[in-house]
Amino acid sequence: MPSQTSIETQSHYRICPLCEACCGLEVRTEAGRVISIRGAGNDVFSHGFICPKGVSLKDLHEDPDRLRKPLIKRNGEFVEASWDEAFAEVERRLLPLIAEHGNDAVATVIGNPAAHKVGLLSYFPRLAKALGTRNLFSASTLDQMPKQLSAGLMFGHWLSIPVPDIERCDLLLMLGANPLVSNGSLWTVPDYRGKARAMRERGGRIIVVDPRRTETAAQADQHLPIKPGGDVFLLLGLVHTLFDEGLVRLGRLAEHVNGLEELRSAMLPFAPERMAAGCGISAPAQRQLARDLAAAGRAAVYGRIGTCTQRFGSLNSWLIDVLNVLTGHLDAEGGAMFPKAAAFAANTHGKPGRGRGISTGRRRSRVSGAPEVFGEFPITCLAEEIETPGAGQVKAVICIAANPVLSTPNGQRIAAALDGLSFMLSLDIYVNETSRHADVILPGLSPLEEAHFDVAFPQLSYRNHARFSGPVFAKPADHPEEWQTLLRLAALVEGKGLNVDVKALDDAEVQRITGAQPAELLATLGSGPERLIDLALRSGPYGLTLAEVKAAAGGIDLGALQPRIPELLRTPSACIELAPALLLADLVHVEQALQQPVEGMLLIGRRDMRSGNSWMHNLPVLAKGPQRCTLLVNPLDATRLGLSDGGMARLRAGGAELLAPVQLSDELMLGFISLPHGWGHDLPGARLKLAEQRPGVNMNALLNDQMRDPLSGNAVLSGIAVEVAAA
Repeated sequence: MPSQTSIETQSHYRICPLCEACCGLEVRTEAGRVISIRGAGNDVFSHGFICPKGVSLKDLHEDPDRLRKPLIKRNGEFVEASWDEAFAEVERRLLPLIAEHGNDAVATVIGNPAAHKVGLLSYFPRLAKALGTRNLFSASTLDQMPKQLSAGLMFGHWLSIPVPDIERCDLLLMLGANPLVSNGSLWTVPDYRGKARAMRERGGRIIVVDPRRTETAAQADQHLPIKPGGDVFLLLGLVHTLFDEGLVRLGRLAEHVNGLEELRSAMLPFAPERMAAGCGISAPAQRQLARDLAAAGRAAVYGRIGTCTQRFGSLNSWLIDVLNVLTGHLDAEGGAMFPKAAAFAANTHGKPGRGRGISTGRRRSRVSGAPEVFGEFPITCLAEEIETPGAGQVKAVICIAANPVLSTPNGQRIAAALDGLSFMLSLDIYVNETSRHADVILPGLSPLEEAHFDVAFPQLSYRNHARFSGPVFAKPADHPEEWQTLLRLAALVEGKGLNVDVKALDDAEVQRITGAQPAELLATLGSGPERLIDLALRSGPYGLTLAEVKAAAGGIDLGALQPRIPELLRTPSACIELAPALLLADLVHVEQALQQPVEGMLLIGRRDMRSGNSWMHNLPVLAKGPQRCTLLVNPLDATRLGLSDGGMARLRAGGAELLAPVQLSDELMLGFISLPHGWGHDLPGARLKLAEQRPGVNMNALLNDQMRDPLSGNAVLSGIAVEVAAA
């Protein structure tokens, strides 16, 4: 509840929904307006830390470009409409398509912002079930799917992902990660800078492997430059060394692993002396790094988006945790450990220590034959599914908080494909580069108008906790919450018409999925996401209630991470699977890649503290300051290529080209250039007035949408060869 600090001013506790750090905020309001946002000092998880994105919530709430009303496209132009009119248009346009072409004629696309919204996460499955389509796509295959796949194969569930126990760690090896900017990714760790400083002050070491001397690398004890896409060669060299030099120490995990000898045999060909050419790190350096990991009392290996968004993303993700297992640092204090979330974590339910594991490839995409992974197809298959005629062709798209035109390789192809649809519905707060193609846009609320409880990120947090924050402002009376919009859409698809009782639908669905719960209890827990949160907390490992979490100022600290093996495991063998057949089979392609090195200037992406993919460039507090969409070039490369600081470079790849302003930087190794991801706000029809003033360029326009990790379906976003010349 807000606290009264004066006659006019109120203070509200809020959890930031804009990045994976999930920091607690203190939002002060006066006469219905935000007057300040600062870190909440009483937050049990973030302890007062805040980054510029948290401050930008005021700008997001007040942004005149943010949609407050539904839009319907009439004669090529968007016009405001009532909610009933918008749903009637969906019924008129979408239902006949499904009736004529079948359920698979509809595709859904979900973006990263949905991961921060309990309403979207909890109720999208209801819409997906109603649609019954096989064509499900999300930003996961632009990001973390390789890690989810490897975790599922090794530990039995897609979200059983170990994270560094940084507060007790002695040696932290990071590959392709920049948590000083990202505040962690698949590792929820607010104030990484402070935790890293404390780690080093107590004698710990941090080693960063990255093609660029990132902000994180600059603050580390050691930076090892690596060739883009070369992580798999380094990781194989490290694992080989552990076996070759007798450094494997399984410790207490010895009785909980399966496939050790198969793994040993598979690693024989990958000596560091052979791998050095592929990664650019010498064999002696590789061997010493493996020895350091084995000798450290408490160590963790952590890899992030740079290791996922490449051809061998799944192998990288697997080998990182293989290293943690073989050195005895998995599931050990100060190593790579498994959080125990208070709610919604599948690895806290059911019989502990054994389960069904995961499966992939239960179906294949219609055009490319890409295997389904975690229930979805690669998002780089979306355009071809729309373009290609025949049974099952996608005729309609429902896009939820996603912007694939900017975030996906060859987004210009997706834009053209969207124009060819019979119908498109967007759930979005902006008319952006993707939603401009929609026929109907249904806006969500401001983050300050809805409650917040993180579903995914407590399963990835550096420390266990439970936190909830209510809305700062009351929502407009006629504006439904997003979960209500999804339920109403599901009912529409099921033929229940426009005038449904959303609360009755919700009650019936909750009663169906929680049949063991007394109806009297369900009635006392309200409706919507809060009821689901309460039920999940009650059935979770700590037996909490939502009322208890709400009553705890700044949340409830549930303690440091604790060992969880074997109870966490959900594999059929009840063991950690060190040698999954799917991954071993891909090693032959590593051999082939070693013989076919990529030539030319290699393009990599990068993160910025004041940017969040493609959707925070319209907020004044984040947009101010120097131009951030610049092409980083090593000065020696610039001299060779005839480029100058502040001049323009022309980049070409695969028939596409773009112009980018040059920024000279010795952060990069020779032969590599870097552009940030998520820019290109100069497309006609978008309504992002501030972003279009400094639109930047879309590096993804140069990328090949057919290049992906075939195991996980993840797009290749890094290490792409491009031609570079002065413009």
